[in-house]
Amino acid sequence: QVRLVESGGGLVQAGGSLRLSCAASGNTFSTYSMGWFRQAPGKEREFVGGISWNGGRTSYAEFVKGRFTVSRDNAENKLYLQLDSLNSADTAVYYCAAVRTNIIVEDTTLYNYWGQGTQVTVAS
Repeated sequence: QVRLVESGGGLVQAGGSLRLSCAASGNTFSTYSMGWFRQAPGKEREFVGGISWNGGRTSYAEFVKGRFTVSRDNAENKLYLQLDSLNSADTAVYYCAAVRTNIIVEDTTLYNYWGQGTQVTVAS
């Protein structure tokens, strides 16, 4: 069982930055690949970026276009998402999720555990 808790969301002006964190419980964090997803009102949840279990590989959605960075600290059981050059289209609830594999997974249905989400609002 893995419990995930996101933090770091908030209101930011267009062009600004935020850093989201995801704290994981337990001592098996390093055996999970992690993903960040987001869901805007009226839209489906979508993949933002992911990182392999050891942090060696990352993958991003096309719309990220180099603006976001996923990282992890296995010693601290933490996952991060650095959001830069934000725009109004990035407004959404952001979720972290864990999947018991060593590859990066974009399919939401394959993830085993989800956090409760943190709201990011970008004012234009």
